[in-house]
Amino acid sequence: MTDQIPHPLTPQDCLVAVMIAISASDENIRTAELVKIESAVNNLPVFADYDLDRMNVMAQTVFDLFSVEEGLDALFGLVRDNLPERLFETAYALACDVAAADGALAESELRLLEEIRYELNIDRLHAAAIERGSRARHMTA
Repeated sequence: MTDQIPHPLTPQDCLVAVMIAISASDENIRTAELVKIESAVNNLPVFADYDLDRMNVMAQTVFDLFSVEEGLDALFGLVRDNLPERLFETAYALACDVAAADGALAESELRLLEEIRYELNIDRLHAAAIERGSRARHMTA
């Protein structure tokens, strides 16, 4: 599975993996979600030196993990092992933005967001603020 990753996961790899995971969680990766991921990677300072070729590797890694039992636990293990704690809220914020990108939150996306909050130990008040900001950014007229 992860033996195809030529070097350890970077923090950016982890952020990309979380975004892909939330997009794939409802088994329907929407164009709006892909655009949101691409926009984040192309525009946010945390991705300034990110190798864009790694996105495909990370997508395949997430898909491989999702295809096996306990794959989600393995994904969270990889993220916790390779993402600095100071970026945990960033990961959650990016996941919220991707989940909200298509204008609807599927039950599976809500469950995965809850799991991310738990696994990354996101304070409930901080999570609510992040969710509120994401909701505000994705409102339609």
